Amino acid sequence: MEMNQNQIMELLDTLYAKSINGIPKVSQPIDVLANDYLSKNNSIEKAAKQFVNYQVAKCTTSGFVTGLGGLITLPVAIPANVSSVMYVQMRMIACLAYMGGYDTNSDQVQTLVYACLAGISIDQIIKQAGIKFGTKFTTAMVKKIPGTVLTKINQKVGFRFLTKFGEKGIINIAKLVPVVGGVIGGGFDLVETKVIANRAYKMFIKGDLSALDNKDDEKIIDTEADIIKSQDESDN
Repeated sequence: MEMNQNQIMELLDTLYAKSINGIPKVSQPIDVLANDYLSKNNSIEKAAKQFVNYQVAKCTTSGFVTGLGGLITLPVAIPANVSSVMYVQMRMIACLAYMGGYDTNSDQVQTLVYACLAGISIDQIIKQAGIKFGTKFTTAMVKKIPGTVLTKINQKVGFRFLTKFGEKGIINIAKLVPVVGGVIGGGFDLVETKVIANRAYKMFIKGDLSALDNKDDEKIIDTEADIIKSQDESDN
C-alpha cells in the first residue's frame, strides 16, 4: 500500500475532526469528555492523569480496538485496527490540550496535536520563525504561530507518517493483528501510547515544549523496527 503526503494529511484531518466532535453512539465530543474528568478531580493535573491511564488501557483492549475500527470511515484505506489506535491516541492528545486551556478548534493546536502524535521536534522551526518562548509554553504563545510555520510542521508530520505507513511499516504491523487477538502488536501499542501520553501531558498540561524531542520518537521507531524485524524473521 502506498500513500502520499496529501493522503496522510487528509487522514489526520478526518481523525482529528472525529476526535474533537466524537462519533455518534460511540464517543462524546472532546469538551464533554474533558469536562467530565475535570469535574471529578480537584486539579487539572489529576484529571489529566486519570484520563491518560484509561486511554492507555483502551489501546491494549482488543475488543475495544476491533469494535471501534469498523465505525471509523476514513478517506484512505488502512487497517481498521491501525485507524482505531490512531483515533484513541489523537483523541487523548486533543483532550489533554483542551484540559490545558488550548483551543482545539484552532489550526495551531490541531497542528501541535499532529506533531505530538508523530513525535517530531518543532522547537527549531518555531525559533527560526522568530517566535520566542519563555520557560513555559502557553496558550497565548500558541496563537502567535503563523501559517507558514504550521505548514512546515505539517510537512514534517507528513514525512514521519509516510515512513510509518510505508510498505515495511503498516503491512508488517497489520500482519501481527491475528496473533494478538485484535491489538496491533499488543506491547507495541502500550509502549507507543504511553510515550505519546507522556509527551502530550508535558506539553499541554505542563507547558513544556521540549516534550517534543527526538528521544521519544526514537523509542517508537526502535520499537517498530523490532516488531518488523521479528515478523520478517518468522516469515523466513
